[in-house]
Parts: sequence; structure tokens; C-alpha cells
Amino acid sequence: MKHLHIITRILSAIILLAAASATQGCHPIEEWDDNPRGNFEALWTILDEHYCFFAEKEVDWQAIHDEYARKVSNKMTSKELFYVCADMLNELRDGHTNLSASFNTSYYRKWWSDYPQNYSERLVEQYYLNFNFLSAAGFDYAVLPQNIGYVRYSSFSAGIGEGNLDEVLMYLNTCDGLIIDIRDNGGGSMSNVETLVRRFITSRTLAGYISHKTGPGHNDFSEPYPYYFDPAERGRVMWGKPVVVLTSRGTFSAANNFVSVMKYIPEVTIVGARTGGGSGMPFNSELPNGWGVRFSACSVLDCKGQTTEFGIDPTPGCAIDLDPQAALLGHDTILDFAIARLTSGI
Repeated sequence: MKHLHIITRILSAIILLAAASATQGCHPIEEWDDNPRGNFEALWTILDEHYCFFAEKEVDWQAIHDEYARKVSNKMTSKELFYVCADMLNELRDGHTNLSASFNTSYYRKWWSDYPQNYSERLVEQYYLNFNFLSAAGFDYAVLPQNIGYVRYSSFSAGIGEGNLDEVLMYLNTCDGLIIDIRDNGGGSMSNVETLVRRFITSRTLAGYISHKTGPGHNDFSEPYPYYFDPAERGRVMWGKPVVVLTSRGTFSAANNFVSVMKYIPEVTIVGARTGGGSGMPFNSELPNGWGVRFSACSVLDCKGQTTEFGIDPTPGCAIDLDPQAALLGHDTILDFAIARLTSGI
């Protein structure tokens, strides 16, 4: 079967979502006045009809409307309105949901700010890499003294070239195992997830499921439909040895999706802390005053059909935090655990 990038399937789902919204029988297209009350109602309704995680978040959106509507007046300034609306969106506890105006963009930070960071770039580069590592296509990589390959990928926004991947994996090919460090990786392109995962699988693999909105009701969803990853093309450098993926609460969005796929690949272990989640594919809309709103509108599930919106736990027995006292002495306890696991052959 011809290889098809995940991004194509996701875009198709978003198109279906938009089409469903535009063809809801005789449901009239609502129009709102360009004043504080009109913009508030427009924002609330857009989320009411298109947001995908009301059930998972156990959010009573009508009750939230009533609470925040009392704070809105046509006499308030644009900035006053913005902060009321931003506070309302934060009730969804969703890092993919933002309100954008010319003077600010709202962002829900508590999905990571209330948790340990569990990653120090300086600590790794100084005490483990001795500031001596290679960099290519968003990867920093080196061979650790224990003959373990180490790859740091800080953002899935950094494009991954197939040739770059060949060079990285060939350089590390004599290593006994591989560590992929995506702590504090806030996500990026889903197609980069597929490009990377393809080097660790030997046959067509179920990566997960996608479910999109089919109507304005909170429970109006399509049946989840599967998407698959195929191995990299013949001639590419593959990796068949043990792999440890390092995660933290700052592992979010596309990085979270990467973990959700890698978790079920043989010889892959997830080490560190529960990821930050962020499994909803974002969709954009606009209010009468020109403000933009971005929100989760399409749910991506793992290969077991489970939501990963709230994060993904490490492999059993592999949950570990960065010890601040050990860090002062030059020890990354999460990285140390991964090295010990790979060298012990567990």
C-alpha cells in the first residue's frame, strides 16, 4: 500500500469537521454583534459546537457560560473582555486552546507549570556530553561512555530529513542501545513523528485512531478510524536495538503523540515522568472583532483507542524525577536510570 503521511489523514479529518459544520441541515448560521457581549457569545458558541474534550474534561460548558457572562458588559474595554474570555477558556485546561488579539495571546500553562521540570540542558551537555556532540536537523547526538547512543530532540518543529536520520543512526550503529531525550519537547509537526517512528518498526504498524466532530452536539463524533505507519523505505538506516525514550511533563502535543506510538513498539521503554498530554488537533476560528481562537477540535487516540489528552505514563517501574540535589553534583537521575537499564540488558 502506498505510504501516506499521518498529516494527510489529520488534515482530511479537519476538512470533514469543517464540512460537517457547514452542512448541519437547516441549522442557521449565527451572527453576532461586534461588541463585548456579541464577541463573548461568539467565542462560547464556537467552542460549544466544535471543542472535542468536554466529556473527558468533565466540563459543564453551560454553567461556565453563565458564570462568565455575568462579567461581560458592553461598557468594558477590549482588554477587559480579553481577560474574561481568556479565563473562561482556561476552564478547559487545554494547552492547545488560545485566544489571540493584537496585544496578547492567552495560554493555559498549568498543564506543566505545577510540575517538576525534570530536565536541564546544561546538566546533560556538561556532565554527560562534555560539550562535545554533533548537531543536525534538530538533533544533538553523541556516544556516551557506556557505548549508549544519545539523541536530544528538543522540538518536533525541527524538520527531519531522511538523509539526516541515516547519518545520525549510522554514526550510532555500533552502540548497544539508544536514548531519545524529548523532555521539554513542546511538540510541532506530526509528520516528523511519523518520519522518526518509521526507523524503529519492521512492518506496517497501527499508530492510533482519529475521531472528528460531525455536528454541534458535545457527543457528535465520528467513529474512530485508524491510521498506520509504514517502515522507512528500503535502503534507509533502521534501528533494531533497545531504545529508551526520556519524557517529562513538558513533553507535549506532537511529542506526546510520539510517545503514544513508541510505547507499544517492542524493545522500547518510556522513562521519566508522565507527559503533558495535548492530543487534540487544533482548529482555528475568528470572532467578529478579528480576534483569533485556536482550540482542540479533533481527538487523536493511541493504538488501544485510549485518549492521551491527559498525558502518558512511563513504562511500569520507570517513573523517576530529576533529583535536584544529585543534579548539583552533576547527576541527571533520569538519564542515569536509562543508561543503567540499557547496560543491564533489562
